[in-house]
This record gives sequence, structure tokens and C-alpha cells, in this order.
Amino acid sequence: KGDYKIAEWAVKTLDSKPKGPFFLSAGFFLPHVPCFATEKWFDMHPVDKTQLAQIKRDDRKDTPRFSWYMHWSLPEPRLRWLEEHNEWMNLTRSYLACTTFVDAQIGKLMEALERNGFADNTIVVLWSDHGWHLGEKNHWHKSTLWEEATRVPFIIATPGMKQAGQSSSRPVNLVSIYPTLVGLLDLESDIDFDGPDLAPLLDNPNAAWPHASLIDFGYGNTAVRDEHWRYIRYNDGTEELYDHQTDPNEWKN
Repeated sequence: KGDYKIAEWAVKTLDSKPKGPFFLSAGFFLPHVPCFATEKWFDMHPVDKTQLAQIKRDDRKDTPRFSWYMHWSLPEPRLRWLEEHNEWMNLTRSYLACTTFVDAQIGKLMEALERNGFADNTIVVLWSDHGWHLGEKNHWHKSTLWEEATRVPFIIATPGMKQAGQSSSRPVNLVSIYPTLVGLLDLESDIDFDGPDLAPLLDNPNAAWPHASLIDFGYGNTAVRDEHWRYIRYNDGTEELYDHQTDPNEWKN
């Protein structure tokens, strides 16, 4: 697999013990479709221990019709088709198997950082480009403005981190990666950044955070997410609003 080769290249680079400051980027393809993985990774997610997505059968009843057209160009099957052909569990396991495979490749990089003495003086940033529906909202794949498609893994680890291993519920956005790295590296920059530096949350995950996360998909389709609400406005003027304190699954618009 290409992801295996990428991990091997990154490990080989770290094992060569770069002299002086270095930047290393490793991008993995999976768990992108097609979700192909070998039996080893499937075995980690047996059918009797794999939980399907929690869904509400009439979940799309209170959503604007325009939300159905957000993903018109993608060929992935709908949940109804998966159920009719008894493929929902199979495809769920495929996605989880691919995710576990990538986790293992990331683990190789972390071990190489440790083995070569870089673990204590290297900034590590891990993120994904989008989330993925596994049946939620009767939907399978990405390209929506709902929680499942717009929430991503996002981890930053820095040398001497006071709150290492802690998580934060504050809403952040990937556009903050660059200004955060500029701050951590104490670099000069005259750019008017699109996102705030995440340094306050790295120091204290519960710090006051007046920012919301803004997500666009397609022309004129935008979602705004803070700790309490998700508000969506579509190109045709229709809207959705979800209260995440009482409705984390976004079942009631």
C-alpha cells in the first residue's frame, strides 16, 4: 500500500538522524475510499463487537431539501442501499480496518521519533481533512455541513507541554495550524491570519475561547459551530440549527 511506503520513507528519514532543525510531512490516503485493508486489520473489528452508527430513521424529515444536493457528485452508496444489500456492517468494518491500519503507520513514526532522540524536542501535529458519515443522517460519506463530516481528529504535541494528553471541547479550525506553528517556533510574520493561535488552549484546554469555527462547503453553504450550537445556512437561504448541549447527534433541527 502507498500509506505503508509513506510511513517507511518517513521512518527512514528519521533514522538518518537529520542534523539541525527539520520539517517532515507525511500524508496518508486511508481511510479514503476504496476502503481496502488486509485481513489482519479486519480481525481487529469482529462483527460481534462492531457497533453500527446510531441513527434516527426519519432524521432527514426536518432538514432542508437543499441538504440532499450537497453531495450530488459523489458515487458512494446511500444507507438504504447498504441495508438492502446487507453491506452496512461490511463497509463499517472496512472503514474501521483502514483507520486502524493508518493508526499503526502513525505509530511507526512516533516510535522513530523516540528511538532517534527527537521525541522531546519536536512539535507533532496530527489532523484529518474531514470526517465521515457511517450512516448518520442516513448518509454515507463526506461532503456535508453536519458534525460527522466536519469534526476531525486534531492533535498537537509540543516539547515540555504542561497539559500533555488533555483534550479540549473548545471549537477550533484547521486554519489555526499555521498561526499556531508560527507562534510555537517564535517566527516573524506579517500575515493577517484567518484563524487564531491555539497557544492558549495548548497551555490550558479549558481557557476562555471566544472563537467559533466556520466551515464552508460549496458556494454559499456555511456552518458555524461553537460549544453550544451548530448553525447551517445553505445557498438557497434554508437553515438548520442544532443544540449540542441537548442534541449531540443533531437529530432535532
